[in-house]
Amino acid sequence: MQTTFSKATTGQGLYEFTRDVADWVSGDGLLTLFIQHTSCSLLIQENADPEVQTDLQNFFHRLVPPTTNPRMAYLTHTYEGPDDMPAHIKAAMLPVNLSIPVMNGQLRLGTWQGIYLFEHRTAPQVRNIVAHLS
Repeated sequence: MQTTFSKATTGQGLYEFTRDVADWVSGDGLLTLFIQHTSCSLLIQENADPEVQTDLQNFFHRLVPPTTNPRMAYLTHTYEGPDDMPAHIKAAMLPVNLSIPVMNGQLRLGTWQGIYLFEHRTAPQVRNIVAHLS
């Protein structure tokens, strides 16, 4: 069983799409999610306190700032904007695929876990996430 979820983003941040996935799954198996882009990531993260998402975004922005930051002067891939190469670096550091057990049509996530697209680009994007349940 396969499908593709398309998610619109409005810029950098974490976008939860747990409900979309939960509404799609059925039966038992292993769900694989894969994002078809090189400047965003997928995460399973806490969905109770929005400060967690804010802190994650702030941490990765501090760790890998835009190429306009003097600390990033060594980067050469800059023609797509100051956020592009840092977005690729963040995507290389974070997962682009997730595996989630499904039992009786339910995602086997923990109580406070949600599924997130972590957008690393500043401009709005449309991102595609392929889902495969086997």
